[in-house]
Amino acid sequence: MCGICGFVSKNTISVEQLTAMNDTMIHRGPDDAGVEIYPASDGFYVGMAQRRLSIMDLSMQGHQPMHSANKRVTVVFNGEIYNFQELKEELKEYAFSSNCDTEVIIAAYLKWGEDCLNHLNGMFALAIYDREKEEVILARDRIGKKPLYYWLEPEQIVFASEMKPIMNHPKFKKELNRRIVPRYLYQQYIQAPDTIFEHVYKLEPGRMLRFHRGRAEKKTYWDIKEKYHEFAQHPVRSYEEAKQALKELLKESVRKRMIADVPLGAFLSGGYDSSLMTAIAQEISNKPVKTFTIGFNEKGYNEAGYAKDVANYLGTNHTEQYISERDMLQLVDSIPVYFDEPMADSSQIPTMLVSKLAKEQVTVVLSGDGGDELFCGYNIYENVAQAQKLDFLGGMVNAACNITHIRNSSLYEKIPFRVRVVAENRNPNTKTQFGASGYLTAITDMMLPEQYASFKYETEKEYAVNDWQMRRMLLDMETYLPEDILCKVDRASMKYSLESRCPILDKEIIEYSFRIPQEFKYFKGDKKHILKDIAHDYIPGAMLDRPKTGFGVPIDKWLRGPLKEQVLSYAEVGFLKHQGIFKPDYVNRFIHDYVQNGDGGPATGKNYSKFVWSFFVLQQWYAAYWKG
Repeated sequence: MCGICGFVSKNTISVEQLTAMNDTMIHRGPDDAGVEIYPASDGFYVGMAQRRLSIMDLSMQGHQPMHSANKRVTVVFNGEIYNFQELKEELKEYAFSSNCDTEVIIAAYLKWGEDCLNHLNGMFALAIYDREKEEVILARDRIGKKPLYYWLEPEQIVFASEMKPIMNHPKFKKELNRRIVPRYLYQQYIQAPDTIFEHVYKLEPGRMLRFHRGRAEKKTYWDIKEKYHEFAQHPVRSYEEAKQALKELLKESVRKRMIADVPLGAFLSGGYDSSLMTAIAQEISNKPVKTFTIGFNEKGYNEAGYAKDVANYLGTNHTEQYISERDMLQLVDSIPVYFDEPMADSSQIPTMLVSKLAKEQVTVVLSGDGGDELFCGYNIYENVAQAQKLDFLGGMVNAACNITHIRNSSLYEKIPFRVRVVAENRNPNTKTQFGASGYLTAITDMMLPEQYASFKYETEKEYAVNDWQMRRMLLDMETYLPEDILCKVDRASMKYSLESRCPILDKEIIEYSFRIPQEFKYFKGDKKHILKDIAHDYIPGAMLDRPKTGFGVPIDKWLRGPLKEQVLSYAEVGFLKHQGIFKPDYVNRFIHDYVQNGDGGPATGKNYSKFVWSFFVLQQWYAAYWKG
């Protein structure tokens, strides 16, 4: 696990400048650093740098940048290749000098070229410099576990695991990407390839980018839509067969992720996914697995007791720590420091805290991320299934009431909120992304008149899937999972130099999940049915069956309490005029009204706390990176 950065440019920078860029990521790799710059043809220079968190082969043989024996290829790499031992056996004609997975990437590239990406099973962001072809290849893993940013200009590319190295490039000029602000306020994260800066992009999951003599070309090597249709053509008809095969895949995935030359543990919330990963790890391990949970005194947010029960049942070496509101609030100011661009999933704060707790004893943790998206675990999947059944009726209500015409009238408010949502959901390309139009209107009214990206992802027709539930799951795998969930876990854990591994998101499990019929995942209203059934083989159902609570914080209470003065300062008319993103008077009134009156309740659809938190995090980020 590491942080990487580098460049290809005719305007070279010094080793000292590249070192300074690299060292902005010391939290990602405190154990070692490497910085090198090479002259290339046509006046280009190539820079490669890495900060290393030693996980496999702790010796200096794992130092990066790493070169092939013939010096043709140089690699910098962030992540883990879980099948590196199998690949090493397949590539035994190469004279390996280390026992780390980085060298396997070099050998694989020399044998298969860019097709080596299809042989790698793991989480990764990497850069390969091929001197013979005079090109640099950037690549990101299939589901987006590891981040990779790049700043692209004519005849220049600068890349990095985080935005900080790019921002610290001596030639970089910050230019706000205003087009994506409304979508960010709505979604709470920024979807690849966009970032908060113009001309800076995130490489999408499953993509590679080739930079050759000043020109960039992007290519897809693994695509969720294509893989879904490929594997869905061969469904597993037998439930017991599907359950047993999935169970074996999970066990193999956990086993591979327990290979490390440093101490390893697991996050344990007491929910199904983390409990199942922990149970399998404990079954494999010859000693008690170290597990970690944080608890809250805030009613409705605490799952520590459930996790402790699971830990006791499984016999893990369990550590729990109760966190005060003050502990959480102290981390609010670090959000822009470690997330680099606005990212407003408030569960980032408890994720940072549990990462800090785990780092005191281990360097690697297993997590349960991915179970909800792959196996139908979120409440929204239940909602979209119901909405699909009501869609025809919703169209009739829309036509009969002329929803658009009466939206600003008193009659509109008399229509039940749930009916309004279904009736307004008429765009065939965003059918699974329904929401209150008043929420969208509020964001639109805040913005200065410019061209903005769509609030929603108008891509659903591309999935060619009639079942709304499955369609929304695929959409989440491409959007919410990589750019919210996995981004949150990566930044929160790497803040403390902790590597997080997600067994459920193994390539083989993702692809096999597409063969499992939807009725095995969502069975008579039971979400994540097949995964729960496997968990019950290890842990009694009574210990796990309870409403899903998530990993959130009381943001409404905070924004109207200890963070009140800060959020009001971000809504000052003078600050907003200087910033030039929002309508100053409208936003000032809106934020003051929210602080005074709070949310309107679920019946109204005016649940603004998440939206105001998105605004708060954006303004906090802006204040941090546009000082003065």
